Amino acid sequence: MELFIMIDALRRASAKRITAVLPFYGYARQDRKDQPRVPITAKLVANLLVAAGANRVLTMDLHAQQIQGFFDIPVDHLYAAPVMFDYLKQKDLADLVVVSPDVGGLKMAHAYAQVLAAGLAIVAKRRKSATEVEHDTVIGEVRGRNVLMVDDLTETAGTLTSAAKLLKRRGAKRVLAAVSHAVLSDMGLDRLRKSNIDELITTDSVARPAIRGVNLTTLSVAGLLGEAIKRIHTNSSVTSLFEFKGGRPE
Repeated sequence: MELFIMIDALRRASAKRITAVLPFYGYARQDRKDQPRVPITAKLVANLLVAAGANRVLTMDLHAQQIQGFFDIPVDHLYAAPVMFDYLKQKDLADLVVVSPDVGGLKMAHAYAQVLAAGLAIVAKRRKSATEVEHDTVIGEVRGRNVLMVDDLTETAGTLTSAAKLLKRRGAKRVLAAVSHAVLSDMGLDRLRKSNIDELITTDSVARPAIRGVNLTTLSVAGLLGEAIKRIHTNSSVTSLFEFKGGRPE
């Protein structure tokens, strides 16, 4: 609501162009009707942004790429991956395997594996409820290896902690997780404190209070967003910010 009110104020003050900068796009998970009589809230938020007067949207790591199609205005979709890569390369992890904790994140995991010159594996999950998942199969070799799980968003940490437990059972040496948006609830924090995850790497796309009992590394995406804002303002290309090592993260 605060964002909509500010956009409306700027529009009424005759702003030439209004760009809504959303490091984390709220309600992104509700992007389709997966059962009868549920809203498509990601589309509703897009409609509200346009109705308020936004001319352009700048966001990062959408839960689903298709959300860009909910807008009839330009959407610049950035990725936290380059910031993550810089940090992970400094760690110099040997025998690394990148793991997707579900089928939907396989493209992202493949992009990480390519840049980090690592192996690739996937964990199959079955969702039991909105906050509870069950993992039972690992496709790929993780025994005696350092494992990096990658995902775009975690809230209750059910997917990550369940996958980490299975990976440890299958012989993984260390389990790290790289998540673009850590919107951690009390349930998620409690699960992480009891989990097999050695380090959770995330960004400052979401404001969080100090967290104790979790090995949490927060990387800043301010430089990435700042460069994108500057290029939008000067009508320069934003495309090169999407690219790394000759390709684009998926």
